[in-house]
Amino acid sequence: MTRNLLPVAALLLGTLFLFLGNGLHSLLLPMRGTTEGYSATLLGLLGTSWASGFVLGCLTAPAIVRRAGHIRAFSIFAAILAIVALMTGIHVDPIWWVVLRAFTGFCTAGTSMIIESWLNERATNESRGAIFSLYIAITLFGVVAGQMIVPFGDTNTAVLFMVCGIVYCVAMLPTLMSTAVSPQPLKQVRLDLAGLYRNSPVSFLGILMVGIANGAYGTLAAVFGRQAGLPDADVAVMVSTVIFLGAIMQFPAGRLSDRMDRRYVLAGISAVAALAGLLIFLFEPAGKVSLLIMVGLYGAMSNALYPIAVSHANDFAAPEDFVKVSGGLLLLYGIGTIIGPTVGGPVMTMMGPYALFMITACAHMIVFAYALFRSRRRAAVPVSQRDPYPATISNGPLMATPESLQMSPRAAQATVVDPSLDEAGERDGATETVNREGTQPNP
Repeated sequence: MTRNLLPVAALLLGTLFLFLGNGLHSLLLPMRGTTEGYSATLLGLLGTSWASGFVLGCLTAPAIVRRAGHIRAFSIFAAILAIVALMTGIHVDPIWWVVLRAFTGFCTAGTSMIIESWLNERATNESRGAIFSLYIAITLFGVVAGQMIVPFGDTNTAVLFMVCGIVYCVAMLPTLMSTAVSPQPLKQVRLDLAGLYRNSPVSFLGILMVGIANGAYGTLAAVFGRQAGLPDADVAVMVSTVIFLGAIMQFPAGRLSDRMDRRYVLAGISAVAALAGLLIFLFEPAGKVSLLIMVGLYGAMSNALYPIAVSHANDFAAPEDFVKVSGGLLLLYGIGTIIGPTVGGPVMTMMGPYALFMITACAHMIVFAYALFRSRRRAAVPVSQRDPYPATISNGPLMATPESLQMSPRAAQATVVDPSLDEAGERDGATETVNREGTQPNP
């Protein structure tokens, strides 16, 4: 195990500092903005801008990496992240922040794709799962550690912005000092919305709605905490707790979805997330402990939905379409995270901070209703024909890129071609097909 990790140790160290900066900056901006008196509508646009930049980065960053090379491109993206962090601290202005936040999203996508492709090429079939799990753990720890720096500084000064810039600069050093050879060029994934819907209507709508809910919460949670009267330390604890509980919840949710129709699991967890959101909205818990418990319950449920929806889509996807389907769903999730803060900000401005959870509850209720409806329209894939549930965190600065899918064992299997098939996929004059959709056709 140690031998497999040594070639990527420098890259993983840079990853830790990169996501530490992401976690710090993503929490610092809305908290400072709330102090400055910016409306929830303006602060919601920070999330819209970041998600727009992230999606654009997933689509266009591979061309930049192919032109500049992995090491130089990583340094360029990390340098821009540091410059943006410093500029947001120097010039405190909401419009300026919204514009710069798009660059942060774009560069985060670029650096993440470089890291993920690099890890994928260095991993062997035996070490792939361990390396990917360690990568996810490092990103999770980095984001949470960055968020927990906030209580130790003063959000009313530029000091924490300077710390964020320094952290981004440190993230460049391990990669620049490494002697590892750059990996192969990044792959681009096309977004085929019609094909995604045909493959799995539940996953299509579910991913979009989960993106809307998570995008709204991920951007506006700090605004909600501040307006609900929580001090900076408790806001940081609330945001970090949601991420941790979401990660923990994926283990029981995944095991359950591997043993029964995933749509029932999707509906059940969505119902609990919707109920938690409605209770927060209706009763507006003022006590710190009760509020953190309710928000923690919401976060545990909401963060378990994305990987279940992706797993359901992959149950119906042919092996050769795995990367295309999963990558398309990631970008569709990104579209949802653009919509969520755009809607959530104005609603919070008009109805107050607790209205944030009304937005998330509505999105989760749609997932609940549509998952039950589709369960009567299409048979589930037999358990023996499914791939195992993959734990994934996609919330705010933890969003994955399509490049991460290359580390999946199923992506490797998809490259194996049966030599008895010609280019048209035909054997003995007949087209070879795999039916994984059960006995009922997709209407």
